[in-house]
Amino acid sequence: MKRGFVVIASIALTVASALSGCGGGGARTSGEGEIALRIGATAVPHAEILNAARPLLSEQGIALEVVEFTDYIQPNVQVYEKQLDANFFQHQPYLDQFNQDHGMDLASVGSVHIEPFGAYSETWDSAEGLPDKAIVAIPNDPTNAGRALALLEKNGLLTLKEGAGVNAAVADIAANPKGLELKELEAAMLPRVMADVDLALINTNYALEAGFVPTEDALFLEDGDSPYVNVVAVRSDRIQDASIMALMEALRSDEVRDFILEQYEGSIIPVD
Repeated sequence: MKRGFVVIASIALTVASALSGCGGGGARTSGEGEIALRIGATAVPHAEILNAARPLLSEQGIALEVVEFTDYIQPNVQVYEKQLDANFFQHQPYLDQFNQDHGMDLASVGSVHIEPFGAYSETWDSAEGLPDKAIVAIPNDPTNAGRALALLEKNGLLTLKEGAGVNAAVADIAANPKGLELKELEAAMLPRVMADVDLALINTNYALEAGFVPTEDALFLEDGDSPYVNVVAVRSDRIQDASIMALMEALRSDEVRDFILEQYEGSIIPVD
């Protein structure tokens, strides 16, 4: 039996009862009497993965609407303001930092996949080949900046202060033997500046949107044991909603897992 259908009967009954029992912050109904579930996502791979889950949700009376974003701010803001039921675009360290910075209480309802972070160049074909004073672009949000710096350290390009951790900043660089010039830019902008920098460390969703195949085009990638697992986030008062539980069952199903493996050929790794 396929994973995700083991509990379909019980979830369907719970979802049906939610039609009459939801409050202002709960599930909405569509014009056809289905539960309407509005999810914010970045286009690749998150929206694509959600669309792969759509038929499974439809069978349970849930009409999935995917709202695409190109930034990492509005999907969280709109969940908090109840314009979206959930979002799917971010990893747990980013969600934790966002809550801290913005005084929100968004919560993960589960993990779906890992997107190994990578370094790309239009000029150089190895980390060792980077020249002195090379210009390196990294994301400017704290968690992804720390992630980029950690990856540069792992590949021998710089050394961070002991204990810098996942929130390491440029100020935490202890040694920079090549004198790399680091430029912090909005994550979505990084693929667009490739011609102007020697190296860019790019989130996989933006790399895929730009036409890169991470497993083929990246100079180096994170290992599969990366702690940056992508999660579905909701308001803390929506964690137990039946429609959200059904969404997670669909996203963790064998059908969606197979889609991820076939569609992204190792560039996206589904969680076990």
